[in-house]
Amino acid sequence: MTCTEFLALLDDMLEDAIQPGLRAQLQEHLESCDHCEVTLSTTRKTIQIYRSNQIYEMPPGLRERLHAAIMARCKKGC
Repeated sequence: MTCTEFLALLDDMLEDAIQPGLRAQLQEHLESCDHCEVTLSTTRKTIQIYRSNQIYEMPPGLRERLHAAIMARCKKGC
C-alpha cells in the first residue's frame, strides 16, 4: 500500500468503516511508515480536540504573529 492509497482511506479508517482485510493492510502500512502514522495520530487528536469544545488560549504574541504571517502570505497570493 502506498501513502496515497492510505490517505485516500483515512476518513473511512477514522470512522471505522473499513473491512477487516483492508484494515490489516492499513495497519501493515502504518508499521513501516512514520509519515502516515503521524498523519493518523494528528488527525485523531485534532478531531478529539474539536469534539471536546475546549478553548485553548494562544501564548502572548502568537495571535499577532500568526495574523501577520497569514496576511503576508495572502498578499503574495495564496
